[in-house]
Amino acid sequence: MIAADIMADATVSVLPFFQVNHNALDSFSFKCQQFLAVEQQKAQFQAQVHRLNEICWDKCMDKPGTKLDGRTEACLSNCVERFIDTSLSITNRFAQLLQRSAAGQT
Repeated sequence: MIAADIMADATVSVLPFFQVNHNALDSFSFKCQQFLAVEQQKAQFQAQVHRLNEICWDKCMDKPGTKLDGRTEACLSNCVERFIDTSLSITNRFAQLLQRSAAGQT
């Protein structure tokens, strides 16, 4: 009987501890997921910038110099603008396709 009473008391006293830890773990997990999502977005952005630099550099730079001439600067600017326009256009098109797909399934 004494062992059963001790187990009952232990279960009651430990249960709130686990409940609090479970809630804290859920909060921590959610914060970790948010952090990871932000870091993934940063990494994707950095990869996009790197890709943009590589493409535009190869397209516009004939020979490295101490300064950019007007033609090279205009080429780089145009390349970046077209890259951004194209990326936005593709993103918008995918969003439209997703909306149509979702509307067709409901």
